[in-house]
Parts: sequence; C-alpha cells; structure tokens
Amino acid sequence: MAEALTSKTCTSCKGGIPPLTPQQAEEFQRQVPGWELHNDAHRIERRFRFRNFGDALRFVTRVGELAEAEGHHPDISFGWGHAEVSLQTKKIKGLHENDFIMAAKIDRLADEATA
Repeated sequence: MAEALTSKTCTSCKGGIPPLTPQQAEEFQRQVPGWELHNDAHRIERRFRFRNFGDALRFVTRVGELAEAEGHHPDISFGWGHAEVSLQTKKIKGLHENDFIMAAKIDRLADEATA
C-alpha cells in the first residue's frame, strides 16, 4: 500500500482547505503503519533507530534533501542512534495527504539506511 504513496509527489498546499478528519487520517495511517497519529490526528510521528550517530546523521541529511525536493518539510530531531520525524501541514494546522506521502518516502529512506 505504501507503494501507492511513494509514487506520488507532494502538491502545493495553499491553505484554506480543511485538514483530514481523524477517520481519513486513520485510513492513510494504515498505509504507513510505523507512524503514529498525535494531537487528535493533526500530526504524525515516527522514531527511527540506527547503529550510531553517523548513520542517524546521514538519514537526517537524506530526509532533508527529500523535503527540499518535495517542498514539504518535517520537524526532525536526532542524536546518537536515533531520529524522530514529525509531519503536519502547517498551513492547514493538520494533516494532508502530503504528510503521508512524505512518511512513505521517509520509510523507504530508512529501509535503505538500515539495509
């Protein structure tokens, strides 16, 4: 299912549209099961584990490059052996399909990083 999301590209969100409902967010979340819904389904987050600081840093750098390419920017924190990524479409103060597209693509990067 995540393959359907990874084949898409984030679209520009100009605001003025409602965020996904909790039910819609749950449907998308099923396609990226490692991610958790937070703040009444207004944000998704995932924690990734790595062997060391360098692996975490390389992953965060690749996520940053992906974010620039997609024009959709997550909040990221990281340290020795871990990275946390949080996604929300800030213009609508909630979740949009773009957040799940990014989540699926980030999962793919994580799989590549640990392979």
